[in-house]
Amino acid sequence: MKQEISVLGIDIAKRVFHAVGMENRGPVVYRKRVSRHDLMPFRAKLPPVRIGIEACGGAHYWARRFWAYGHEVQLMAPQCVKPYVKSNKNDSRDAEAIAEAVTRPTRRFVPAKDVDQQDIQALHRVRERLIGERTALVNAVHGLMHEYGMVMPNGVAKFRQAVVGKLEAEKDKLTPLRQEMLWKLVEEFAALEKQLAYDQEQLEALATTHPECQRLMTIPGIGPLTATALVAAVSDASAFKNGRQFAAWLGLVPRQYSTGGQARLLGIRKRGDSYLRKRLIHGARATLRWVGRTTDRRSQWMRQLVERRGKNRTAVAIANKNARIVWALLTSHQVYEPAKG
Repeated sequence: MKQEISVLGIDIAKRVFHAVGMENRGPVVYRKRVSRHDLMPFRAKLPPVRIGIEACGGAHYWARRFWAYGHEVQLMAPQCVKPYVKSNKNDSRDAEAIAEAVTRPTRRFVPAKDVDQQDIQALHRVRERLIGERTALVNAVHGLMHEYGMVMPNGVAKFRQAVVGKLEAEKDKLTPLRQEMLWKLVEEFAALEKQLAYDQEQLEALATTHPECQRLMTIPGIGPLTATALVAAVSDASAFKNGRQFAAWLGLVPRQYSTGGQARLLGIRKRGDSYLRKRLIHGARATLRWVGRTTDRRSQWMRQLVERRGKNRTAVAIANKNARIVWALLTSHQVYEPAKG
């Protein structure tokens, strides 16, 4: 039976994996439940086949392992596999749905990431978590100090500048227990700031040495953080047919709800990676600050768009344009050259 398998769908997990093999014509000829320890020896015994996997936790790792044995591995978004699940859901039927979905000619696949990309992406995830912890900590200190009649200015930067002086100036309002508690929170805040500064330095160092990041940073509104995040998320820009598909993957195009030949476009889709979309939109907002000082074609277009649609819609439009330029630079391996005249 194993020699007849041409497509293999694998439902991956932490400890137990389910595999379903199919022939070229579609019938299921093989089913097997495999432990994590036995998965690679099992795959090594098979001839090179087409393997389908859902793009989830651990999928990129297993894709690299299967490639080492000569298999063709294709990752798919889970929502592309779900329509092929028959009847009630279980692991075996999930594997069968993966094997069936990977054979569809119109199916879109997820390019597998290499180790360096996953390292950069992990660094971004750690940094984002630390920012959330810092925000929660600042809010907690605000509330605790307010209970004793001490009001701090809003914002992390102002908190960083004022918290030590405020505690020193009004320490008579605090009990010894509350003083000790607040000073420990301030020390925790300083530790978070130090870790965030280290992560920032790491990302900036990666951006200055990575050729793709250097090309992306020539685009107005894209700095080291956005450039490294894009390079980490997009392993192969040629997987997208054009820049519009790339912008749609980021959720920066209108959501469509059309029927009966009547086109209806709504707000942006907000699909894809919300972190990348946020970074592109924040970068677009930064470019709007100096748009009135320049007279190039891009700035003229931005000023006219602000007058017609407002700053928020303009920021999304700029982010959409930047996403298309990112695709062009990644596929052509060129630097950004602004339009003249």
